[in-house]
Amino acid sequence: MARAIYPGTFDPVTRGHVDIVERASHAVDHLTVGVVEVSSKRTLFDLDERITMFTDAVAHLSNVSVQSYSGLTVNAAREIGATVIIRGLRITSDFEYESEMALMNRRMAEDVETICLFSALEYQILSSSRVKEVAALGADVSDLVPTNVWQPLVERLAVKRNGSQK
Repeated sequence: MARAIYPGTFDPVTRGHVDIVERASHAVDHLTVGVVEVSSKRTLFDLDERITMFTDAVAHLSNVSVQSYSGLTVNAAREIGATVIIRGLRITSDFEYESEMALMNRRMAEDVETICLFSALEYQILSSSRVKEVAALGADVSDLVPTNVWQPLVERLAVKRNGSQK
């Protein structure tokens, strides 16, 4: 078996992310969730908050760790001794993006393989962006995020909403 990295921004971590980690953890010796430090995305939670939320959400998995990284995912994989990058596939548009990314990663690091897991049916339309969007509009997203994420998400969105009304 191998070591793997599951990279992403995870802002916030969703039940779909946890599902991918749980399933991938059965296929590898060790899985590192790589939380990207700098992203083109504007995050609601800072890096330490995202790491803590994901760490708490996967605490029940003994062969999973969570850490930050910056730069290229293939370089982060090599730094931790991972030979596999785990990615989750949801809807059809994910396939195009993920296949392009996998081919580019393969070009940069032939020794690092990308493995895509299909999201569970109930998570096919779930994304961190969508969760934030509907939660900001008042929808109950408690069943879409881990228990430890729901309250901080609601509180952060309330602060953001109140701050923008001034």
